[in-house]
Amino acid sequence: MSRVQLALRVSDLEASIAFYSKLFGTEPAKRREGYANFAITEPPLKLVLIEGEPGQETRLDHLGVEVESTEQVNAAASRLKEAGLATFEENNTSCCYALQDKVWVQGPGQEPWEVYVVKADADTLGKSAAPDIADDGCCTTRTTEPASGSAGCSCGA
Repeated sequence: MSRVQLALRVSDLEASIAFYSKLFGTEPAKRREGYANFAITEPPLKLVLIEGEPGQETRLDHLGVEVESTEQVNAAASRLKEAGLATFEENNTSCCYALQDKVWVQGPGQEPWEVYVVKADADTLGKSAAPDIADDGCCTTRTTEPASGSAGCSCGA
């Protein structure tokens, strides 16, 4: 089952966890220092909360589509390239306490979108190598050059 991902940068992680637990009637699927995610069945949603600066308003960090396999990530990458979109691929990357394969694109407003699969749990927060994130997002480190164009940020696990 695929599901849409919404990643928010929040100033008060505990208050946000309490609010979204009540809103969706479920507890987080994963909690780590500065991070929580909800795997919501109905509607199919992966809600990611990333702790930001105290006192800052909640803001969009990135968007994504979680899929079930690396093959689905590869198929999405091929489809996006064929459609003429600039993509950035990451394989076996550790981000937000998970080992992932993913492909990135940016929307016309520079909103980062990822299509990703979680392959395993990880013990560290890690960072995506996706380029062109100028703010303090979860993916502020560039370790590789993009395959073609630029992309975004990921903390979807």
